[in-house]
Amino acid sequence: MATFKPFKAVRPVPEKAQAIASLPYDVMDSDEARIEVKKNPLSYIHVEKPEVDLPEGIDLYDPKVYAKAKENLYNYIKNGHMIQDDKPMFYIYRQEMDGRYQFGLVGLSSVDEYMDGTIKKHELTRAEKEADRIRHVDTCDAHPSPVFFTYRHQDDIDAIVAKVCNNSTPVYDFKSDDGIGHTLWLMDNDADIKAIETAFARMRYLYVADGHHRTASAAKVGLIRREQFPNYTGEEEFNFFMTVIFPDNHLKIFDYNRVVKDLNGYSKEEFFAKVKEDWIVEEVAAGADYKPSHLHQVSMYIDGKWYFISPKAGSWKESDVVENLDVSILQKNLLHPILGINDPRTDKRIDFVGGIRGLGELVRRVDSGREVVAFAMYPTSMDELIGIADAGEIMPPKSTWFEPKLRSGLFIHLLK
Repeated sequence: MATFKPFKAVRPVPEKAQAIASLPYDVMDSDEARIEVKKNPLSYIHVEKPEVDLPEGIDLYDPKVYAKAKENLYNYIKNGHMIQDDKPMFYIYRQEMDGRYQFGLVGLSSVDEYMDGTIKKHELTRAEKEADRIRHVDTCDAHPSPVFFTYRHQDDIDAIVAKVCNNSTPVYDFKSDDGIGHTLWLMDNDADIKAIETAFARMRYLYVADGHHRTASAAKVGLIRREQFPNYTGEEEFNFFMTVIFPDNHLKIFDYNRVVKDLNGYSKEEFFAKVKEDWIVEEVAAGADYKPSHLHQVSMYIDGKWYFISPKAGSWKESDVVENLDVSILQKNLLHPILGINDPRTDKRIDFVGGIRGLGELVRRVDSGREVVAFAMYPTSMDELIGIADAGEIMPPKSTWFEPKLRSGLFIHLLK
């Protein structure tokens, strides 16, 4: 049984929503964030990356940074830019990108269900990144931005969402600077709210799609608050955290590509000879499409040319849900044994490029001399993601890239 609860969101007044909504904290650096707030002074970046309001060069983990996040958050409310709804409700958040729509529900998920495995994960988290988000949430006394979940789609939920969207006027409807459409409806009818809660209660599992660090941190703040309030009833706000949950058939995973700085001491000829031991290598004809077109096909760019490489039969364990991933095969059969990339999480010789930037970015980086070889991946599927989570396994790092990204600042969950 999965818990999904309505709540009283703090959110922008309608005329300020577009100006406030921002990209999440982890898709821009401090310099980019400072440029953003100069361009748009109301941007929620003031909460997501509060160092923009402190001297340049400040330690990002300085207590002053977290205190500034809290100050900025509550200033939005104090200055009338944001209000809190009077009753608990769900929110329907639609995003549009290149003519594709995804409809998510905004509500609260359970700390207990994160701990007991009802909420399933597919990535490892890093302690230092968790610690940062824990301090951010705990200091703000709020979940300032949502985490991104998915579930196996249900027709009855789709029908309720469609009914609300067709029969009511959205409170926000705008396009952000990147061309993504953002639309928000309120689901405040008690019968609809109850139907959504009941539908989720029939589900065995929910799945973290993106934002594993935010999810882990939000849950752990709940545990910290339980220690502070040992007589808690389980109904306090800190027992829940804010999520946007999309049906799996609405989501699109983009490729997550790799670039490597050198050939680990091999000449180009030696490198190709090593690759051909476990891979079928085919040069792509000039002018032909070089994007991978199916599972177990990787595109490799080196020395101005594209190649399709496919793992030879028997060179990986097809029955294993993790080893069967293309990113796993590439790591096990090429990056590790040939290029010496032992741990892609920490090795400085490898970098990762989200597919949203296109394969031209791989060409640019290799042709510039910044890297020597690039690998374009076929995207991981939602079925693969859910299958790995259901098996209790962990994906290799940088296996999935979701677009569009959730905007921060459109809904906030207060812990008090």
